[in-house]
Amino acid sequence: MKTIQVALGAGSYDIHVEAGLLDRAGEHVPAPAGDRPTVIVTDEIVAPLHLERLLNGLGGPAETIVLPAGERTKSWSQLERLTERLLELGVERGDHILALGGGVIGDLTGFAASILRRGCRFVQVPTTLLAQVDSSVGGKTAINSAAGKNLVGAFHQPSAVLIDPAVLATLPDRELRAGYAEVVKYGLLGDADFYAWCEANAAAVLAGDDAAQAHAIAVSCRAKAAVVAADERETKGRRALLNLGHTFGHALEAELGFSGRLLHGEAVAAGMALAARYSARLGLMAPGEATRISEHVRAAGLPSTIPDGARSPQRLVQHMRQDKKAAAGRVPLILMRRIGEAFVYPEADMEDVERFLTEECAA
Repeated sequence: MKTIQVALGAGSYDIHVEAGLLDRAGEHVPAPAGDRPTVIVTDEIVAPLHLERLLNGLGGPAETIVLPAGERTKSWSQLERLTERLLELGVERGDHILALGGGVIGDLTGFAASILRRGCRFVQVPTTLLAQVDSSVGGKTAINSAAGKNLVGAFHQPSAVLIDPAVLATLPDRELRAGYAEVVKYGLLGDADFYAWCEANAAAVLAGDDAAQAHAIAVSCRAKAAVVAADERETKGRRALLNLGHTFGHALEAELGFSGRLLHGEAVAAGMALAARYSARLGLMAPGEATRISEHVRAAGLPSTIPDGARSPQRLVQHMRQDKKAAAGRVPLILMRRIGEAFVYPEADMEDVERFLTEECAA
């Protein structure tokens, strides 16, 4: 088993990575006091695939809450439904609510845990590559609103993260590729050698090679754990680097209504390619490096350009102005000087960004 610590003082926790971990989940999740059940939150797609294994692995009484699948579940209505059911089940502060699923279930369950009884414990059990390498680690929890993605939420760290790479065998190809975008991100923002490894091993990761997937997950989790430990609440600037590709990407998602037309990882992939080309436009990055990024994104079967249906530069800029990192009307972007060196560009000229997006939409 690979164990990676997220070092946050009294709030530290471990990320456990091992094939078959679902079958031994009870070793890492304390049972509630008395005979009360452990509560598992999952969705309609994940439940028939992995719920039975987790129930057997817990080895004790459990209750399951099954929610609809998809990004639209990160909503006020589903948050209300979830919290009311958790209260009905008598969940207490010291209990551990298990989030079995992808980023949607993890984000929603974590947010519900953060506000239930003013803060309950929860454990992330991610079942998608994207959630395993990114959203399950770091304590960002949220729902979407009419104004944009993840604009209502809280920092609430899990008590543990249980990653079983074996569950990826059931993941649809499109979802696996979407998660791979977040793997690539760690190479781009701070590890040029890992990015080169991705270029050489993307096919193996996407083909389900156990060793390649385990390496990609472990390196990504170590990178995120280090960033979170240095800047837990995104107040020092370093954690903002994890948003590479996200400001452009979230705008694309919002313009397409957070629908299945563009998965989150696909939006991040396109957003990273756009950030690279905008960095080159500003003279910050060599054009050849930006091209290298776009080519790798495309080779992985991911979008590198603005998709049809989102080709409105004005509306994309409006969405970008809603970014959580915006301050005093200014929108910071995460740009790159080279592969492996991302930085916060604090005051983007949004008129120039709109001109850039106009060119991209016309390409």
